[in-house]
Amino acid sequence: MRIGQGFDVHAFDLEGDSVVLGGVEVPHDAGLSGHSDADVLSHAIADALLGAARLGDLGSNFPATDEWRDASSLDILTETMRRVDEAGYQVGNVDATVIAERPRLSSHRDEMIANLARALGVPVDVISVKATTTDGLGFTGRGEGIAAMAVVALENKVRP
Repeated sequence: MRIGQGFDVHAFDLEGDSVVLGGVEVPHDAGLSGHSDADVLSHAIADALLGAARLGDLGSNFPATDEWRDASSLDILTETMRRVDEAGYQVGNVDATVIAERPRLSSHRDEMIANLARALGVPVDVISVKATTTDGLGFTGRGEGIAAMAVVALENKVRP
């Protein structure tokens, strides 16, 4: 078994009417700035997967080039999982936390989990997505951006 942890953060942009988290477009009064769709949740999970499989980090695997400009982070997550699978691992579980004062995410959680499970090719019951605030402290508390962190457990694939 291997354990990986990931972290990502994106700042709010002045333009936009939603943010993408776990592949779900969540209504909000500002978007997140980023090279792809700025989905901090998917990015944190992808980074944790890459770390657990010892495949580098998100930036080295998906650089800020034209190939990944405006990419869906679920596509990035699917490609990450392909690489993890090729390295001989399967997902045991994913535990992720989104850190933001707003928007509120509880009504979107099930859809996020379903999207993440589909991108990773795993059942929904191996993925946990939580949300928390920082009670007004720090950049997330001031509403300047959103952060996410994730921990994943990878297991060696069972060979027939």
